[in-house]
Amino acid sequence: MKLPWKSDDDAATSTDDAASEATEAGASLIEEPDSKGSAYTPGKGRATPSRRQAEGRRRGPVAPPPTTRSEARARKKAMKSTLSKDEKRKLANDRRTQRNEQREKMMAGDERYLMPRDKGPVRRFARDIVDSRRNFAGLFMPFAIALIVVMFVPQLAVYANMVLLVFVLFMVIDAVVLGRLVNRRVRERYPDTDSSQTGFRLGWYAFTRAMQLRMMRAPKPQVSPGDEV
Repeated sequence: MKLPWKSDDDAATSTDDAASEATEAGASLIEEPDSKGSAYTPGKGRATPSRRQAEGRRRGPVAPPPTTRSEARARKKAMKSTLSKDEKRKLANDRRTQRNEQREKMMAGDERYLMPRDKGPVRRFARDIVDSRRNFAGLFMPFAIALIVVMFVPQLAVYANMVLLVFVLFMVIDAVVLGRLVNRRVRERYPDTDSSQTGFRLGWYAFTRAMQLRMMRAPKPQVSPGDEV
């Protein structure tokens, strides 16, 4: 800028000096990035990886599931070999606790832990019918134990075979009655039930449960003998 008291030559010299000072100041800013302050962070020059990419890089590739039982056993054995005694003991305790919890829920009738043959409202209703009834087939196990003892007595062994035949006959009759009763009640309660779930299969399921002692039935009976179902 030209001032009144300066000549043309002095004004040109001042302009050149100001331009040179501005160039030097810009160069100093480029060469000294620290002048931007302590909060300035230089760029990394690459994109920040996502959380999934970081975890995958840290964990490494996931092994495919075993295809055979022998492969599963070998992988389980290899995993155990890398654990310490305390870790193995803790793992065994955790598995034992988990199995006990699953068995308790299964015995209580939780559908999530039942075997495939016991699942469904039809099978639950059939179990309730069997458990609410005093079945002749339930005497099979006590009778079999008593028969084994009698067989060691020669004088009674001859009569034991006759008693066994009579018992089996009564048990067959009771099984037929139970099977027909269960199928009839199921069709009344669930008329839309698939025919594959009824008939001989359902009757056999009820008979095999009736043969077991009440305390040994799984799942546990949810009704008492004589209850209305």
